Amino acid sequence: MAFKLSQPMKWVILAAVTGVSVFGILTIGPTPEVVAQDRSPIVDVRTTDPEMNAAIARARGSLPTFWASYDAPKSSETGHALKVRFSTRKGGEHIWIGEVKKQPDGSYSGLFANEPRDLPGKHAGDEVKFSEADISDWMFMRNGKIVGGETIRPTLKSLPKADADALRARMEKP
Repeated sequence: MAFKLSQPMKWVILAAVTGVSVFGILTIGPTPEVVAQDRSPIVDVRTTDPEMNAAIARARGSLPTFWASYDAPKSSETGHALKVRFSTRKGGEHIWIGEVKKQPDGSYSGLFANEPRDLPGKHAGDEVKFSEADISDWMFMRNGKIVGGETIRPTLKSLPKADADALRARMEKP
């Protein structure tokens, strides 16, 4: 292809090649769906799910690890992304955001890495602003392994075993 791919798009392509997506959408609401229009997996989780809430708490508690790498990445660390919660009429939708930037006013911006399901008029690749309070997870790649991604772990049980095992093998502890 003749155009430069953004890091989130590179991840999507890598996921397609390996057969495992790391850019799924986590939604909170009553209506289960299996895939978004952009073919990324959607996992519906109740707001009271203890395993997912614990994963979000771990991710939020370890945000300093993300910011340290974001501010001074080693040559082996790339593709910094945040999962952000957006309020919707059905409750909330957690979406991976790539190309994250800190804004002078203390907020953040980035690009939707997935096609939002419950945010009318918003699309994958659209720019969005958010605050640190909205962050529910983080990840980046280090030496080809996923660092962070705490909310990915509870969703592995919903994947076919081979996909879950392949994704688990690509994950590293920070």
